Amino acid sequence: MTIEIVLLCIVSFFAGFIDSIVGGGGLLQTPAMLIILPQYPIATLFGTTKIPSISGTSFAAFRYSRHVRINVRLLAFIITAAFCGAILGAYCISIIDSSAIKPVILALLVATGIYTYSKKNFGLHEEKNHSALRQVITGLIFGFVIGFYDGLIGPGTGTFLILAFISFLGYDFLHSSAYAKYVNVATNLAAIIYFAGTNHILYQFAIPMAIFNLAGSFLGTRLALLRGNRFIRIFFLVVVFGTILRFAYDVFFKG
Repeated sequence: MTIEIVLLCIVSFFAGFIDSIVGGGGLLQTPAMLIILPQYPIATLFGTTKIPSISGTSFAAFRYSRHVRINVRLLAFIITAAFCGAILGAYCISIIDSSAIKPVILALLVATGIYTYSKKNFGLHEEKNHSALRQVITGLIFGFVIGFYDGLIGPGTGTFLILAFISFLGYDFLHSSAYAKYVNVATNLAAIIYFAGTNHILYQFAIPMAIFNLAGSFLGTRLALLRGNRFIRIFFLVVVFGTILRFAYDVFFKG
């Protein structure tokens, strides 16, 4: 069991680092759990990953809040919608075949990667021309949808949130990353409530992983705040490419 904890802690550190910048830490953490602890049910492994995820994400949200101005009212609406969506997604994991959703996600990711790469100014400047009401309605919709996805599947949630804040609300990468962390905390908390209530969390793995995830988050947020939007954009593209590879494998090669 010791070697399993060591390996998972190493993975969790890098997951926290990646997740704190552009999301997508679950792309490392979730597959590692499935490979290293294959004897446990998938729901239990998913539930266990939420503890380290929320620790690193909470720290990143705190760090960003000290440097980025947050629209608390708008964020509260989005967090509420994402929380409800995540609860529903966690419940539906046992009754919905997630493999049916993955081809749609793959197509969306490919389009996202192409658009972000070709549009050099995408996410580099704030361009908010929406009314307050439109921002709330838009945030409620994508908050619920992405929250549902996080509860159901999980990996890449932070990346999708950043994309949504840029595409639908016009925020730059730095502000989008900050907002995404708060929403991701809510979706992780919702999933933890559900999985803890159904005894699907392995605390002997989750707690040490949480410590290392937090350490990775500390390093990642520091780097993102120092380097700014252009660095985050490049990192975003790298993570999107990695996410495409992951979902392409699931769709075309995984039995």
